[in-house]
This record gives sequence, C-alpha cells and structure tokens, in this order.
Amino acid sequence: MRADMTDHSHLEELIARIALRDRAAFSALYRATSAKLFGICLRVLVDRAKAEEALQEVFLKIWNRADRYRVTGHSPMTWLITVARNHSIDRLRAEGPPTLDLDDVAPMAAPGPSPEASAIAAGEARRIGACLDELPEARANAVRGAYLDGQSYKDLAELHGVPLNTMKTWLRRSLLSLKECLSR
Repeated sequence: MRADMTDHSHLEELIARIALRDRAAFSALYRATSAKLFGICLRVLVDRAKAEEALQEVFLKIWNRADRYRVTGHSPMTWLITVARNHSIDRLRAEGPPTLDLDDVAPMAAPGPSPEASAIAAGEARRIGACLDELPEARANAVRGAYLDGQSYKDLAELHGVPLNTMKTWLRRSLLSLKECLSR
C-alpha cells in the first residue's frame, strides 16, 4: 500500500484541492487510491470491464462532489470507498439479475496486492472481524449482507424476518458499534 493511502491528512488535502478544481490533486488522488477503489468496484460488479467503467464514473463523482466531503476525523478513504461501493451497487441493481452463469466463466488473472498491502489489509480485516464478532450474530450477518454483499435493506429485512425500519435501526446501531470498536 502506498504511503499516500495511509496519510489521512494528505488525502483530505487532496480532496479539498479537488473541490477547488485542482487537476494535479485529482491526478495524485487517482494514483493513490484507484487500485483500492477498483478492487471495491470489481468485488461488487465481478466483471472487470464493468468495474473499470464504474471506476471512471466514481472518479467523475469524486471530481464533482469533492466539495461535499467534510473533514470529521474519520478516514477519507471511508468516504471514497463508500462512493465507489454505492455507485457499483447502483450499477448492479440497474442491470437486473445476471443472464450469464458465472460458473462457466474462466477466472481472470489480476495482479495481486503487494506483500505490504496484503499485510495491512489482513490486519484491518482482523480488526473488523473482531469488531463484527462483538455484535449479535444476526446483526453481524445483516452488516455483512448490506455492506459487503450489496443486499438491500428490504431483502435483509425479509431474510431476517423483521420489519424494514427495524433492519435500518439494526444497521445504523451496528455501524455505530463498529465505529466505536474500531476507534479503541
């Protein structure tokens, strides 16, 4: 992982400069974050070409909405990842159900992350996993379904047999618990 991605203040500065239409800052942000955001798009969309197209659209959104980012002390990568994930999920939902059996498609080889990036990602995954384990099982599964698998609130509510508003409350409270856990 590049040093730029881990430096919150540097990313916040780039986003602030992008809000002022600084092309050099936009280029620097792209270099620092595009690999991670592409991975998010690819995980949701599965298809490499669709993920590449979605990534372009994500950076267009970042360019147009950089002024909406607010420095809150949280990682600016969280905002960038949210933009990428939400955009990819929106694209996936707009396409409807897949018409291609993905089991028949040969897996594509993609360049893997560096050993340093793998170690950092594994550490973060362990932290998040440990925090998810602190939640009740149904709520942890709902968080995974909503934020990792892209399931809608309605689908999760039906799956867990709870009203839609209850599911929204579960997710909101679970995210607050995760935020608190990760800040320890």
